[in-house]
Amino acid sequence: MAKINRRYIDKHWIVFLVRGALAGILGLIALFSGIVNIENIIAIVSIFLLLMGIIDSVSALYNSTKKHGWINSIIDALVDVIAAVALLFMNKDGLVASLIILSVYTIVSGLIDVFHGFISTVDPTDRFIRVLAGVSGCVIGAVILNAGNFEITTFIRFFGAYMLIVSTTSLIYGVHNRAQNIEDKIARKQYRKKRK
Repeated sequence: MAKINRRYIDKHWIVFLVRGALAGILGLIALFSGIVNIENIIAIVSIFLLLMGIIDSVSALYNSTKKHGWINSIIDALVDVIAAVALLFMNKDGLVASLIILSVYTIVSGLIDVFHGFISTVDPTDRFIRVLAGVSGCVIGAVILNAGNFEITTFIRFFGAYMLIVSTTSLIYGVHNRAQNIEDKIARKQYRKKRK
């Protein structure tokens, strides 16, 4: 069973690379954007979360044909899409609510990553990467939620820092799994040659 899980994850490395690239762009925008209007930043964040939800939804559809791992992708997609839609429908009077949504999203995403790291990830390196991203999300989400003395742009920067952590860990995860996928293909070819 453990081998099946590892092979499933290894073959879907591209999802982690695309998700990591999107999270990195979003993190850089949130951290270093010259956009003064906070509503614009919130709108950009919601659009990127929606894109990440769409990527996870496509992954869930593909995984459902393989009858393995699609529930994890659906959970990830639902969290991203719900947060994106909630942010899109907040008006400029709802900035505090938007920040609460961002902090709750960060905590929930962190908890999901910790869960995936301990429950559904077999490889120790992958486990460490998922748990690291998850713990970072929980800590940063809690800071955002409890830091009432900061300006609104500081909240967004905290969220941007989290997105850069997600980006880095997703990219490492994708590259690592790509390397494992190549090793697995080579091992299978060698095994077939020996059988002949």
